[in-house]
Amino acid sequence: MKELLIVVLLISSVGAFAQRNKPVQEDLTAIRPHFTPPPDTGKHYAGNPLKNVPVVKPVLVVNQKVDFVLDSIDKLNLLRKSLPGFTIQVYSGLNSEEARSTKKRLLDELSMRADMQYLQPKWRVRVGNYFTSLDAQKDLVRVKRAFSNAILVPESIPIR
Repeated sequence: MKELLIVVLLISSVGAFAQRNKPVQEDLTAIRPHFTPPPDTGKHYAGNPLKNVPVVKPVLVVNQKVDFVLDSIDKLNLLRKSLPGFTIQVYSGLNSEEARSTKKRLLDELSMRADMQYLQPKWRVRVGNYFTSLDAQKDLVRVKRAFSNAILVPESIPIR
C-alpha cells in the first residue's frame, strides 16, 4: 500500500514539474500591423505638445438644448419618491415574538437597525436600503453569519 502511495505521489509531482511556465520566444513582427504616421505630425507637435495643438472652434452650439433636457430631467427627478433597490430580509414568518427577537438580535449582535413589517399574515424583518445588489452583498455576508436564512429581496427605496 505504501509503495502504491509513493508511486502516485511521484507521478503527480512529475506532472506538476512539467507544467512550469517558460518564457515564450516567438517573433510576431511578421503579423503585426504597420502604422506610418502622417508626414506633418512632427511639425505640429514639436516641442511642447500643449502649446502646439491646433485650436478648433465649435461649429454647433447646443448649450440651450442641453440645458433644456437637463432641466426636464431635474423636474422628473423631483417628482420621484422612490427608486428600485434591494433590502436584506432576515425573518419572514407568522410569529411576532420571533420577529421582535430577530430585530433585537440584529441590533445587539450586528449593530444594524432593522424594520419590522406586518403584511398579513406574515411578519417580516428587513435591514438596509441598497440601490444595487452589489452594494448589499457585503452586509448580506455579514448578516448571513448570524442569520443563515437571510436573503436579498427587491424593494422600492424611498429617496425623500
